[in-house]
Amino acid sequence: MSGAHYALGVLFAINLMNFFDRNILGAVGEQIRREWGLGDTALGALGTAFTLLYAFVGVPFGRLADRASRKHILAAGVFVWSLLTAASGLARSFWELFVVRLGVGVGEASCAPAAVSLIGDLYKTRHRARATSVFMLGLPVGIGLSFLVGGFVAQHWGWRAALFLAAVPGTLVALAALFVHEPERGVVEEHAVGNRRRPGSPYKLVLSIPTLWWIILSGALHNFNMYALAAFVAPFLIRYHGASLAQAGLISMVVYGLSGIAGLLVGGIAADALYERRRNGRLVVATVAIAICAPLTYFSLTRAAGDVLGFSVLMGTGIGVMYAYYATVYSTIQDIVEPSLRGTAMSLYFCAMYLAGASLGPLGTGALSDYCTASAATAAGVLDHTAQTLEPFRAAGLHSAMYVIPALEVLLAVVLFAASRTVTRDVEALRSWSAERRSAPRAAQTAHAAE
Repeated sequence: MSGAHYALGVLFAINLMNFFDRNILGAVGEQIRREWGLGDTALGALGTAFTLLYAFVGVPFGRLADRASRKHILAAGVFVWSLLTAASGLARSFWELFVVRLGVGVGEASCAPAAVSLIGDLYKTRHRARATSVFMLGLPVGIGLSFLVGGFVAQHWGWRAALFLAAVPGTLVALAALFVHEPERGVVEEHAVGNRRRPGSPYKLVLSIPTLWWIILSGALHNFNMYALAAFVAPFLIRYHGASLAQAGLISMVVYGLSGIAGLLVGGIAADALYERRRNGRLVVATVAIAICAPLTYFSLTRAAGDVLGFSVLMGTGIGVMYAYYATVYSTIQDIVEPSLRGTAMSLYFCAMYLAGASLGPLGTGALSDYCTASAATAAGVLDHTAQTLEPFRAAGLHSAMYVIPALEVLLAVVLFAASRTVTRDVEALRSWSAERRSAPRAAQTAHAAE
């Protein structure tokens, strides 16, 4: 394998473990909830725990990725979060598990800024969406395996065994990261700007780009939905459609995980192709993809209880199309930010979308589910709300709460359309600056020779 392809393969594996460890609680969450007598708000809070420190420590990790060796950051990060995922299996209470999941978030915060920055220096502009889509294949494959392996292991040996198992492949991937060849920054750019960047505060520079504000808002909306689905697809299948734990894991693997493979690959290819014709091509593809997935998600929730096939086909198709978001938006960030600031840009983007999106997705959906559950119980004449009396109404409560997802997808499509209206100007601004920076040394050399 060439150096770039080997590096991309390792980045894919790192991202796979990133999302495997991140979503393993979604596969075994119903078992944890029943063992400790938790409500959906508490179950959602376990997903939120991961995002709290992830968002804050990601910003310094982004600056570090712009200054230090990215492969060493990635190797250390995957090693740490793998060990902490295994340590989660030792928790004996909700709060012990919550605290350890905070640590998992710290380790995983190292992944995206360093990896996306590295891809920008491995592949030229016209190939970046496709390379990013390969990297992001780790998301659906990792999620799919977390549901498949987590559900199977939990049903036979308990949820703790599923968490212990996660540490083994992570340590091997960390070792493989040490052998990645790291290129110099900016060498594959059209104007080879290297480490040079526009003058001023790196944070102010990044946040002065109008398109990035729309992208940050889109990330919050998208992550709300993705993390709400990660936390509650399997519980929804178990409660509303009557699936077993292992069956829910298998179905979730396909619906929420593997369905995204086609969306990522097709989205990446389409984004690169349309970008060659128009500078807003990547975001046009993203807008169309989200506009398609919103009605599919809505109609999947209208399927009758027990119609697993109908729900799976509609929800799986909708989520699969939604995965195009990653290949299109991540590569757009590389289009509008110079190489020496891409880690910073990704960390700010991730900070906002995890604080305002991922942290609220599981928690907000869980709280809404608890509210709808209590309302359904009250409507049925059950006024003494305890864990036991509310249990028969949890299927209806969660079903009602999940309608928030297609509603936010409609809003997300509008935000991405707005971003597509500003991105051309921002791409051209960066290209003009890059061309000036390259011509300046040549002009100085010419003047010197004339003298």
